[in-house]
Amino acid sequence: MAFDQPTRNRLQRFVSDTRRVLEEEFTRQLQNDYGMDPNSGTVVELAGLQHIHDAQRETARILRDTLAHYTASGDMNNRQGLDRIVREQAFTVLNRLAALRMAEARGLLMESLDNGFQAKGFQLYARLAGTGLGETGDAYRVYLFSLFDALAQDLPGLFDRYSPQGRLFPREAALLQVLHLINAADLAPLWSEDETIGWIYQYFNSKEERKAMRDASQAPRNSRELAVRNQFFTPRYVVEFLVDNTLGRLWFNATGGATGLRERCQYLLVSPDEAPALQEKGAATRLRDPRTLKLLDPACGSMHFGLYAFDLFAEIYREAWAWEQRQGPGSLTFPAPPAGEGPGERGPALQPLSLTYEDEAAFLRDVPRLIIEHNLFGVDIDPRAAQIASLALWLRAQRAWHEAGVKAKDRPLIGRGHVVAAIAPPAERELRQQFAANLDPRDAELFDKTLQLLKGLPELGVLLQAERELPHLIRQIYVGKGTGLFARQEQENWQQAEVRLRKALTAYAQAAQSSYQGRLFAQDALQGLRLIDLCREVFDVVVMNPPFGALAANTKDQLAKAYPRGKNDLLAIMVERGLELLRPGGRLGAITSRTCFFLSSFQKWREQVVLGIAEPEVMADLGHGVMDDAMVEAAAYCLVKH
Repeated sequence: MAFDQPTRNRLQRFVSDTRRVLEEEFTRQLQNDYGMDPNSGTVVELAGLQHIHDAQRETARILRDTLAHYTASGDMNNRQGLDRIVREQAFTVLNRLAALRMAEARGLLMESLDNGFQAKGFQLYARLAGTGLGETGDAYRVYLFSLFDALAQDLPGLFDRYSPQGRLFPREAALLQVLHLINAADLAPLWSEDETIGWIYQYFNSKEERKAMRDASQAPRNSRELAVRNQFFTPRYVVEFLVDNTLGRLWFNATGGATGLRERCQYLLVSPDEAPALQEKGAATRLRDPRTLKLLDPACGSMHFGLYAFDLFAEIYREAWAWEQRQGPGSLTFPAPPAGEGPGERGPALQPLSLTYEDEAAFLRDVPRLIIEHNLFGVDIDPRAAQIASLALWLRAQRAWHEAGVKAKDRPLIGRGHVVAAIAPPAERELRQQFAANLDPRDAELFDKTLQLLKGLPELGVLLQAERELPHLIRQIYVGKGTGLFARQEQENWQQAEVRLRKALTAYAQAAQSSYQGRLFAQDALQGLRLIDLCREVFDVVVMNPPFGALAANTKDQLAKAYPRGKNDLLAIMVERGLELLRPGGRLGAITSRTCFFLSSFQKWREQVVLGIAEPEVMADLGHGVMDDAMVEAAAYCLVKH
């Protein structure tokens, strides 16, 4: 169905009403049960909570550890930290329940939310459990928790009930209010649409919040303001236009035009004389193994670009299989590795498709997993976006298996994929020292200096360029003073050290003696390592709806120094960075303000980046009203890297 304005307005009211119910509920829980007042920022000593049972006392301790972690850097006080806790708990519960409702609508889950306590899934569960779970409301909560725990195996970032963002749950009265809202009859058709979860993300922050932020400061003051002020959902037709003319065009060219994507991609621009010329050349002689094609959205939000790209990748995999069957094993090629690396250094060497799978059916059954684990990459400075993006891709994979008739027990397990939240590196000095004390001295030095490199990550995301500093850091710590001629050795040293750091951080997070705050510290450090790894990849396609406008105040000088050609607007910097992450011949697609193509302040960027590093291939001048309520005239365009 079309997400027209009345439909979006209705969904916006649902999100606003649900957020209000949940935030009021969690504020009351913090005040009445846990001795933490978001309004004043006061926190009662844990020993002073005499009215709660042991399970609540453990939650109270964890909430205090979470608050300490949030405020460790000094950039946030107790009141702001508690406000963040309330907001994140509300968003996580909303996402979890929306995910269950979407799974129901796709036939992936027995009726569990629809009809509330009368849902067929819960009624069956209650009959099997008997009276041991207590009153109906208590039993229903346990039932939902069992669903969360089952889904946490695939989506721990959203469904892990022991994560810092998911510790609280609404009591019965508030839960019934939310169920009433989510089960409204006029919302029912929306739960089967892939776009719905993206609009929920868009509308969680209201227009009034964005306006208040802009009125308070011309430039974003922190990472949350930067995310909220630039949170505009990309319309489906723009997504298709950009992905068709980047990923679709790459495959079209590779196959000599002999691809089903010609009909599948309705916005793929092919000149009248181009297709016959490609056909005259005949079929392609070299096709890339699709597992090596990488697409990045560096400001991914709800991964709307990735959802559509999923469809194109599915067709690409089918055509690659058919190609290899005709040409024989080994006929699919692999791209040259980045300078200083040998083949397979980013992971195990890939075997030909026909030698990996026993038949086409086994191959096609695995394609949804391959797409998520090999092809789609996303980064966002908003941790909530990582929840949404991972959920959206998981739902898309489940839908593909459902439509193919693959039963749940026969579906491959999906790994965590490549959606990364650019969150602040852990600031707790004492925990850093405690962790480093158990490392080899050189690894400890690398860990500390890597965290220093990641300073500013929540505002910068992929713009940080931490991977550029790594060779110097590795050479300094492991190789000694050199001339930069040891790229291969530096690469090996980083990979080996990173494996040791990951193992040590994982063990530290899981250690019984580690505090909950210690586990949060380790998890945030691991996210930083994941982002560095992602930025060391070389991508074939970058597509994005990047942030635009003034640079965040606390990163303005750093960005102006790193990107002097685009320093007057974030959109110019994001485009330049996107091109930097591409391999030669790769394609970038973006929707941004159109002013960058004619204002004199962008002249150097146009000459040295758009025309110097790349070449414009297609452009659509779209004008006003494209990105919901964004007051900007937009253009969508694709660049080819020289």
